Amino acid sequence: MQIAIIGTGYVGLVTGTCFAETGNNVTCIDIDEKKIHNLQHGKSPIYEPGLDVLLERNIKEKRLHFTTSLSEGIKKAKVIFLALPTPPGKDGSADLQYVLEVAESLSRIITHYTVIVNKSTVPVGTAEKVHNVLVQHLDTDLFDVVSNPEFLREGVAVDDFLKPDRVVIGTSSEKAKKVMDELYQPYVRQGNPIHFMDERSSEMTKYAANSYLAMRISFMNEMANLCEKTGANVDWVRIGIGGDSRIGKRFLFPGIGYGGSCFPKDVKALAFTALEMDYDFQLVNTVMKVNDQQKLVLGKKIKNYFGSDLSEYTFAIWGLAFKPETDDIRDAPALDLITELTEAGAQVRVFDPEAMENVKQLFGDKIYYSEDQYDALTGASALIVVTEWSEFRNPDFERVAVTMKHPAIFDGRNVFSLEKMLEQSFYYESIGRKVVHPHIHDRLAQPHNEIVRERGVLD
Repeated sequence: MQIAIIGTGYVGLVTGTCFAETGNNVTCIDIDEKKIHNLQHGKSPIYEPGLDVLLERNIKEKRLHFTTSLSEGIKKAKVIFLALPTPPGKDGSADLQYVLEVAESLSRIITHYTVIVNKSTVPVGTAEKVHNVLVQHLDTDLFDVVSNPEFLREGVAVDDFLKPDRVVIGTSSEKAKKVMDELYQPYVRQGNPIHFMDERSSEMTKYAANSYLAMRISFMNEMANLCEKTGANVDWVRIGIGGDSRIGKRFLFPGIGYGGSCFPKDVKALAFTALEMDYDFQLVNTVMKVNDQQKLVLGKKIKNYFGSDLSEYTFAIWGLAFKPETDDIRDAPALDLITELTEAGAQVRVFDPEAMENVKQLFGDKIYYSEDQYDALTGASALIVVTEWSEFRNPDFERVAVTMKHPAIFDGRNVFSLEKMLEQSFYYESIGRKVVHPHIHDRLAQPHNEIVRERGVLD
């Protein structure tokens, strides 16, 4: 099938490449000439495991093409996917400027029946808005507008696309339904469903899914905070409730808040939609509030240990991306922490396998960008784990201790087990678990606040 993808961001590039992988002829379109030039030569603008291999193969097999020309890119397309930015405004509303501008351009150049697919995450009613723009210059028998939200997880997006647990398609057109069903059949051969529904329900499904997952994360973060006060261990609580088939195991890991391109934006957009409908969506509003507060948890722990003036201290941060296996730093908790530490006078040394160049664009020379995870520890008063990259899970603790100035670890993702930390000589704080102190191993059950009072500022 001839497919056009307008927009070569994260969603557009993964979508186009994976469609080409199953034999479709795909043209990706973008106004960024440098990006298109790099893509034509097989250079991806994003880090996503497995994407480079598919990109190179499908370019070589001439199934995947890139252009800056909209009219050239959509000339033979049977399906056109809109994978355009929908950035949030200050009020949380999604900005549809790019989507509607492209729709207006398409209305002037489409010459044959085409299915126009909203792949971007868009508010309820966007399919109708796109239809209303198209119909100004285009006969209704030449197009249908479909909603087809993406459910890609950064870090495993290629697998998610090629083997989706479900495909959601919103359309009221039997003709468009037939086209979309044919397009997606190669991806659901193992029996996973294609859910056809109306356009508004499809659009709402995307927001509902991400907001619900964000709610689970915020709930577990609240539970972790309560566990610290009661002396419970959130790891055991997570395991205990995750074994309930009604709850399940996923998205129950506590930490220092969610980030990325989807959850923050989509939760805000759902709250804004509710506000527009004069509905007080209290749960969603609380999810956002909890997440904002959770991003401050590590900073509070660090200042509680070292004091509010951090000008005499250096901190090593492992992990900058909002999650492992991506270079995406949008709304990443590490950014808030770096800002808090530097504003308190601290020196900050960072390492991330993929995201350092993106962070450098924000912080410049205000922080030190390390060659590797151990280089970041040089002269550090504490190690702070922010992103749970696999290479951080089993470090050489002897080397860590020798390289650091002071043996303290603040673990924002509970990467290390309490049992492992008991074997080491580090002061160790994590999320929702008891503090491990090198001098009071036999008093691990002692509440956190009592430990803090007894040890003073530094040992």
